[in-house]
Amino acid sequence: MSKRNIALIGATFVSLIYGVTFTIAKDVMPRYIEAYGFIFLRVGGSALLFWGVGLMMRMLKVGPNEKIALHDFPRIVACAFFGVALNMLTFFKGLSLTSPISAAVIMVCTPLIVLILSAIIIKEKMRKRKVFGIFLGLFGTSFLILYGKSVGDSSSASWGNFLVLVNAISYGFYLVIVKKLMDKYNAFTFVKWIYLFGFIMVIPFGWSQFQGVNWAVLPVDIVWKIGFVVVFSTFFTYLLNLLSMRELKPTLVAVFIYLQPVFATVFAISLGKDELNWVKISAAILIFTGVYLVTDKKSEQLRDNTK
Repeated sequence: MSKRNIALIGATFVSLIYGVTFTIAKDVMPRYIEAYGFIFLRVGGSALLFWGVGLMMRMLKVGPNEKIALHDFPRIVACAFFGVALNMLTFFKGLSLTSPISAAVIMVCTPLIVLILSAIIIKEKMRKRKVFGIFLGLFGTSFLILYGKSVGDSSSASWGNFLVLVNAISYGFYLVIVKKLMDKYNAFTFVKWIYLFGFIMVIPFGWSQFQGVNWAVLPVDIVWKIGFVVVFSTFFTYLLNLLSMRELKPTLVAVFIYLQPVFATVFAISLGKDELNWVKISAAILIFTGVYLVTDKKSEQLRDNTK
């Protein structure tokens, strides 16, 4: 199996985990933990995992032995802001106010944002086929938007949706600016620094809410869900995303966000919180077709060879 195919599988798993996370995190917030307190746990726990694994790799003398150049730290701080602090604070706060499926659908704005930013910042050329694939996926998600039936309801849903949109924009910036670090360093060399700086940034927002958690009354399933978000939705997916970006362009990684509404909906259906209909089936077909058009590299190579 080629490295590109492994990267594509990794990106798919990231979307699957994120799709499940929308519902799992919603079960925790805001009933048991407020959004910013949850972020404090998520970022702090993940920072400990990254630094712990990095230290273990160093002790065992496995993996890279790199040092980050001082002039790269401003980019790392920017990645910490857009990829951790602003990204997660707005996402979890928005998710606490809106429904999981609505949040998942709004996240599909990211590929379009990355498409524009990549064209402006790193001068990435956009083929018509790729642009068509992205818009086809976006059109598919519009079916889910028009469907209108959400899991849960909130009088602050509009504000929550706006915050999720800010999260999508922030994540789009991150995908573009982190690419240079990926080309220069191993993922473990800099990701631990991103989470350390990110944790420092979220402390002022999450510390008081973290202190307010009544741990004695937390149900066991809620504790497991918190652990899932920290270990799988953050630590594991971040590594998979970084590894995928070694082989794939930012626009290609971002387009997998189109799969999140599908996975989020399937998970909700499996819990009996939603039902399958022709609208969702049609949307899924459009989304997967859009992903195929963007990820199919053979047709691009064939077209390049005929020029």
